[in-house]
Amino acid sequence: MKILLAVDGSAYTKKMLAYLATHDEMFGANNAVTLITVQAPLPPRARAAVGAEVANGYYADEAAKITAPVVKFLKRHGIDATVVQKVGSAGEVIAKTADSGKFDLLVMGSHGHGALGNLVMGSVATKVLAHCGVPVLLVR
Repeated sequence: MKILLAVDGSAYTKKMLAYLATHDEMFGANNAVTLITVQAPLPPRARAAVGAEVANGYYADEAAKITAPVVKFLKRHGIDATVVQKVGSAGEVIAKTADSGKFDLLVMGSHGHGALGNLVMGSVATKVLAHCGVPVLLVR
């Protein structure tokens, strides 16, 4: 099974990983695991001021801060994951990546904050569910 794990470095990512660690069918040797983290784009003026090279370095550094602990955790459980980093609107980018990568399952943590419609799930989870054709497992 091809599994996409959406990670953001929050406590909800840790809860998702703890859940997965207790479910051997998710961590089986037959599964291919890919991590995705999405960075919000810098404002156009800021990106123009610092230049593309500095902006891209910033995105890479931020992604590494988020994915490095997850990669380490997965390696301890015998999983060698692929890492994907993208820039854009998190919900839309995660859904598009899950669909275009032909993943069998998308797993992500969810938390509620913000507007009334997002009390049960976070806004990113809401967008993913609205745009994704792949089954989604939300861990809360």
